[in-house]
Amino acid sequence: MITKNKQKGFALVLALVLLLAMSLMGGALIVIASSDHQGNNSSDEYQQTFYVAETALMQGQKSLINKMIGPINNTDGTRNIEGRYIPRNGDSDNDGVANDPAPEQTPCFRSFRNLSRDSDFRVVEHVKNQIFFDLIQPVFDASSFPRQAGVDTTAEIEKEREKLGRYTYEFFTVNAGVAEYKGAGMSLNKTSSNSQRVGTAYKIYGCGMLGNAINPVILIPLETIIVLSH
Repeated sequence: MITKNKQKGFALVLALVLLLAMSLMGGALIVIASSDHQGNNSSDEYQQTFYVAETALMQGQKSLINKMIGPINNTDGTRNIEGRYIPRNGDSDNDGVANDPAPEQTPCFRSFRNLSRDSDFRVVEHVKNQIFFDLIQPVFDASSFPRQAGVDTTAEIEKEREKLGRYTYEFFTVNAGVAEYKGAGMSLNKTSSNSQRVGTAYKIYGCGMLGNAINPVILIPLETIIVLSH
Protein backbone atom coordinates (compact mmCIF):
# COMPACT_ATOMS: atom_id res chain seq x y z
CA MET A 1 0.00 0.00 0.00
CA ILE A 2 2.83 2.37 0.76
CA THR A 3 4.37 1.77 -2.69
CA LYS A 4 1.04 2.40 -4.42
CA ASN A 5 0.55 5.68 -2.51
CA LYS A 6 4.04 6.81 -3.50
CA GLN A 7 3.31 6.03 -7.14
CA LYS A 8 0.04 7.97 -7.00
CA GLY A 9 1.81 10.92 -5.40
CA PHE A 10 4.56 10.86 -8.04
CA ALA A 11 1.99 10.73 -10.87
CA LEU A 12 0.19 13.74 -9.40
CA VAL A 13 3.40 15.77 -9.12
CA LEU A 14 4.40 14.78 -12.67
CA ALA A 15 0.97 15.80 -13.99
CA LEU A 16 1.25 19.18 -12.25
CA VAL A 17 4.76 19.73 -13.66
CA LEU A 18 3.60 18.85 -17.18
CA LEU A 19 0.57 21.13 -16.82
CA LEU A 20 2.81 23.98 -15.70
CA ALA A 21 5.22 23.40 -18.60
CA MET A 22 2.41 23.31 -21.12
CA SER A 23 0.91 26.50 -19.64
CA LEU A 24 4.25 28.26 -19.94
CA MET A 25 4.67 27.06 -23.51
CA GLY A 26 1.14 28.22 -24.39
CA GLY A 27 1.77 31.61 -22.82
CA ALA A 28 5.05 31.96 -24.69
CA LEU A 29 3.35 31.12 -27.99
CA ILE A 30 0.67 33.74 -27.32
CA VAL A 31 3.31 36.38 -26.57
CA ILE A 32 5.28 35.48 -29.72
CA ALA A 33 2.16 35.56 -31.90
CA SER A 34 1.12 38.90 -30.41
CA SER A 35 4.60 40.35 -31.00
CA ASP A 36 4.59 39.15 -34.61
CA HIS A 37 1.15 40.69 -35.15
CA GLN A 38 2.26 44.02 -33.69
CA GLY A 39 5.43 43.89 -35.78
CA ASN A 40 3.44 43.30 -38.94
CA ASN A 41 1.11 46.19 -38.09
CA SER A 42 4.06 48.50 -37.44
CA SER A 43 5.66 47.48 -40.73
CA ASP A 44 2.41 48.14 -42.60
CA GLU A 45 2.02 51.54 -40.94
CA TYR A 46 5.62 52.48 -41.76
CA GLN A 47 5.18 51.43 -45.39
CA GLN A 48 1.93 53.38 -45.72
CA THR A 49 3.56 56.47 -44.17
CA PHE A 50 6.35 56.18 -46.74
CA TYR A 51 3.78 56.15 -49.55
CA VAL A 52 2.17 59.25 -48.06
CA ALA A 53 5.57 60.99 -48.00
CA GLU A 54 6.00 60.18 -51.69
CA THR A 55 2.55 61.66 -52.28
CA ALA A 56 3.73 64.86 -50.56
CA LEU A 57 6.62 65.15 -53.03
CA MET A 58 4.27 64.63 -55.98
CA GLN A 59 1.87 67.26 -54.65
CA GLY A 60 4.74 69.72 -54.26
CA GLN A 61 5.87 69.06 -57.82
CA LYS A 62 2.30 69.41 -59.10
CA SER A 63 1.94 72.77 -57.34
CA LEU A 64 5.17 74.07 -58.89
CA ILE A 65 4.13 72.98 -62.38
CA ASN A 66 0.75 74.67 -62.00
CA LYS A 67 2.50 77.90 -61.08
CA MET A 68 5.02 77.61 -63.91
CA ILE A 69 2.63 76.79 -66.77
CA GLY A 70 -0.58 78.17 -65.33
CA PRO A 71 -3.33 76.75 -63.11
CA ILE A 72 -6.07 74.55 -64.53
CA ASN A 73 -9.48 76.16 -65.00
CA ASN A 74 -12.12 74.12 -63.22
CA THR A 75 -14.76 75.10 -65.76
CA ASP A 76 -13.28 73.78 -69.00
CA GLY A 77 -10.08 72.00 -67.94
CA THR A 78 -7.79 74.39 -69.84
CA ARG A 79 -4.81 76.16 -68.32
CA ASN A 80 -4.83 79.81 -67.45
CA ILE A 81 -1.55 80.81 -69.07
CA GLU A 82 -2.07 84.40 -67.98
CA GLY A 83 -1.62 83.28 -64.39
CA ARG A 84 1.72 81.53 -64.84
CA TYR A 85 4.92 82.78 -63.25
CA ILE A 86 8.30 81.56 -62.03
CA PRO A 87 7.91 80.76 -58.31
CA ARG A 88 10.49 82.44 -56.11
CA ASN A 89 11.24 82.20 -52.40
CA GLY A 90 8.92 84.49 -50.49
CA ASP A 91 7.90 86.32 -53.65
CA SER A 92 4.75 88.18 -52.58
CA ASP A 93 4.43 89.83 -56.00
CA ASN A 94 3.15 86.63 -57.57
CA ASP A 95 1.65 84.42 -54.91
CA GLY A 96 -0.84 86.97 -53.65
CA VAL A 97 0.44 86.85 -50.06
CA ALA A 98 1.94 90.01 -48.68
CA ASN A 99 4.99 89.81 -46.43
CA ASP A 100 5.42 86.06 -46.64
CA PRO A 101 6.36 84.76 -43.20
CA ALA A 102 9.16 82.32 -42.52
CA PRO A 103 8.08 78.67 -42.69
CA GLU A 104 6.60 77.32 -39.50
CA GLN A 105 8.98 75.17 -37.47
CA THR A 106 6.85 72.07 -37.68
CA PRO A 107 8.12 68.58 -36.82
CA CYS A 108 8.38 67.96 -40.57
CA PHE A 109 10.49 71.07 -41.12
CA ARG A 110 12.76 70.27 -38.18
CA SER A 111 13.33 66.75 -39.49
CA PHE A 112 15.49 68.19 -42.31
CA ARG A 113 18.78 69.04 -40.63
CA ASN A 114 20.20 70.81 -43.70
CA LEU A 115 17.62 73.62 -43.66
CA SER A 116 18.26 77.03 -42.15
CA ARG A 117 16.49 77.87 -38.89
CA ASP A 118 17.02 81.62 -39.37
CA SER A 119 13.95 83.85 -39.25
CA ASP A 120 14.76 85.34 -42.67
CA PHE A 121 14.71 81.96 -44.41
CA ARG A 122 11.98 81.83 -47.05
CA VAL A 123 10.39 79.15 -49.18
CA VAL A 124 8.16 79.19 -52.25
CA GLU A 125 5.27 77.72 -50.29
CA HIS A 126 4.63 75.66 -47.19
CA VAL A 127 1.54 73.44 -47.22
CA LYS A 128 0.78 71.82 -43.87
CA ASN A 129 -1.55 69.26 -42.30
CA GLN A 130 -3.04 67.81 -45.48
CA ILE A 131 -5.21 64.73 -44.97
CA PHE A 132 -4.13 61.92 -47.25
CA PHE A 133 -7.61 60.44 -47.46
CA ASP A 134 -8.96 63.62 -49.08
CA LEU A 135 -6.83 62.86 -52.17
CA ILE A 136 -8.10 59.34 -52.64
CA GLN A 137 -11.65 59.80 -51.41
CA PRO A 138 -13.21 59.30 -54.89
CA VAL A 139 -11.79 55.78 -54.86
CA PHE A 140 -13.96 54.99 -51.87
CA ASP A 141 -17.22 56.07 -53.45
CA ALA A 142 -19.82 53.34 -53.32
CA SER A 143 -19.95 53.17 -57.11
CA SER A 144 -16.24 52.34 -57.24
CA PHE A 145 -16.67 49.09 -55.36
CA PRO A 146 -18.32 46.27 -57.28
CA ARG A 147 -20.97 44.58 -55.21
CA GLN A 148 -20.66 40.84 -54.88
CA ALA A 149 -23.70 38.69 -54.37
CA GLY A 150 -24.47 38.45 -50.69
CA VAL A 151 -21.43 40.51 -49.63
CA ASP A 152 -21.77 43.87 -47.89
CA THR A 153 -18.59 45.93 -48.36
CA THR A 154 -19.85 48.95 -46.41
CA ALA A 155 -18.12 47.91 -43.19
CA GLU A 156 -14.83 47.26 -44.99
CA ILE A 157 -15.00 50.64 -46.74
CA GLU A 158 -15.63 52.47 -43.48
CA LYS A 159 -12.77 50.58 -41.86
CA GLU A 160 -10.37 51.74 -44.61
CA ARG A 161 -11.73 55.28 -44.36
CA GLU A 162 -10.94 55.38 -40.66
CA LYS A 163 -7.51 53.83 -41.15
CA LEU A 164 -6.33 56.11 -43.98
CA GLY A 165 -7.83 59.18 -42.33
CA ARG A 166 -5.06 59.01 -39.73
CA TYR A 167 -2.36 59.84 -42.28
CA THR A 168 -1.39 63.40 -43.13
CA TYR A 169 1.28 64.95 -45.32
CA GLU A 170 3.15 68.22 -45.57
CA PHE A 171 5.45 69.75 -48.16
CA PHE A 172 7.41 72.90 -48.84
CA THR A 173 9.54 73.95 -51.78
CA VAL A 174 12.66 76.06 -52.12
CA ASN A 175 13.86 77.90 -55.24
CA ALA A 176 17.49 76.74 -55.51
CA GLY A 177 18.44 79.06 -58.39
CA VAL A 178 19.20 78.86 -62.09
CA ALA A 179 20.04 75.47 -63.58
CA GLU A 180 20.45 73.99 -67.03
CA TYR A 181 17.41 72.20 -68.33
CA LYS A 182 18.25 69.34 -70.67
CA GLY A 183 15.63 68.01 -73.02
CA ALA A 184 15.37 66.10 -76.27
CA GLY A 185 14.98 68.17 -79.42
CA MET A 186 15.32 68.11 -83.21
CA SER A 187 17.90 69.97 -85.25
CA LEU A 188 17.26 71.68 -88.60
CA ASN A 189 18.37 68.65 -90.59
CA LYS A 190 15.87 66.51 -88.68
CA THR A 191 18.42 64.53 -86.71
CA SER A 192 18.03 63.85 -83.04
CA SER A 193 19.97 66.09 -80.70
CA ASN A 194 20.05 67.35 -77.14
CA SER A 195 18.97 70.89 -76.37
CA GLN A 196 19.91 72.88 -73.28
CA ARG A 197 17.87 75.74 -71.95
CA VAL A 198 17.87 77.86 -68.85
CA GLY A 199 15.67 76.53 -66.09
CA THR A 200 15.13 76.79 -62.36
CA ALA A 201 16.00 74.15 -59.82
CA TYR A 202 13.61 73.51 -56.97
CA LYS A 203 14.11 71.41 -53.87
CA ILE A 204 10.93 69.74 -52.68
CA TYR A 205 10.71 68.56 -49.09
CA GLY A 206 7.84 66.30 -48.10
CA CYS A 207 6.76 64.34 -45.04
CA GLY A 208 4.31 61.55 -44.47
CA MET A 209 2.92 61.36 -40.95
CA LEU A 210 0.79 58.99 -38.95
CA GLY A 211 -1.27 60.60 -36.24
CA ASN A 212 -1.32 64.21 -35.11
CA ALA A 213 0.92 66.39 -37.30
CA ILE A 214 2.12 68.26 -34.20
CA ASN A 215 3.26 65.06 -32.50
CA PRO A 216 3.19 62.25 -35.10
CA VAL A 217 3.57 58.60 -34.19
CA ILE A 218 5.57 58.00 -37.38
CA LEU A 219 7.20 60.70 -39.50
CA ILE A 220 9.07 59.95 -42.72
CA PRO A 221 10.84 62.86 -44.47
CA LEU A 222 11.78 62.72 -48.16
CA GLU A 223 13.32 65.28 -50.50
CA THR A 224 13.97 65.59 -54.19
CA ILE A 225 15.20 68.12 -56.77
CA ILE A 226 13.50 69.00 -60.02
CA VAL A 227 14.46 71.42 -62.77
CA LEU A 228 11.67 73.20 -64.60
CA SER A 229 12.28 74.87 -67.95
CA HIS A 230 11.39 78.50 -68.49
